[in-house]
Amino acid sequence: MPRPLPHTHQPGPPFDALAARRLRAALGMTPDHVAHGLRVSFGLPYATPELVVSWERAATSPSSPELTALAGVLWCSPAELTGHPRTLREFRIARGMAPEDVARAVGQELPAYLRMEESGQWRGTDRQAAVLTQLLGLTLPDLVAVTDREAELAELLRGAVGSRWQAYTKQIGRIVPLDRRLLEAILQQLHHSYQGQMTATLSWGDGSAAGAASDTGRDFLDRITEHFWTAVESNSG
Repeated sequence: MPRPLPHTHQPGPPFDALAARRLRAALGMTPDHVAHGLRVSFGLPYATPELVVSWERAATSPSSPELTALAGVLWCSPAELTGHPRTLREFRIARGMAPEDVARAVGQELPAYLRMEESGQWRGTDRQAAVLTQLLGLTLPDLVAVTDREAELAELLRGAVGSRWQAYTKQIGRIVPLDRRLLEAILQQLHHSYQGQMTATLSWGDGSAAGAASDTGRDFLDRITEHFWTAVESNSG
């Protein structure tokens, strides 16, 4: 029986094929058992042992409804069958929540929320983002990723380390909801690190100093968000 079109057009979350295989084996189930459960208990008439095997070998990935059904058969949460989510949709699915529930919790109309999932562009307020963070269990890097503000954050951080970091505190704070004093300490630290590396490289005093300083600075700026999150982690402990 052919698979219904609604299933083929619904993208799923990042699927952990190894976890699915391990969970099935731990329950003493075969692919036939899993396929039977998908058909009988979750209304997926097209589910076959071959389909289950293709998921477990990462040849194909289950759609969102299929992942939820598979989790039900394997007596686990959908989050146990996914890799680390990357998008708003994937985080929601990993938490086993319906879009209606998320939209209601953050105070948005369902069509507006679904448009944000589809486009990958967050259009909510800072207060709604705070609710979203708690609801979906987002880390700060996750929050920046799902609100599609990674590029904006990187650009602001480059400006902060290259000039007066104080002028960027408020803008960065709107993207990353950190305590202001902590954020100021982190920006100052990054600024000193960048300027210190540039000064140390230029102090070599030979003809290659300018080129080396340029390479050092470019590498630091290319990895600026990585340096930022490392500083956040080390200063939050």
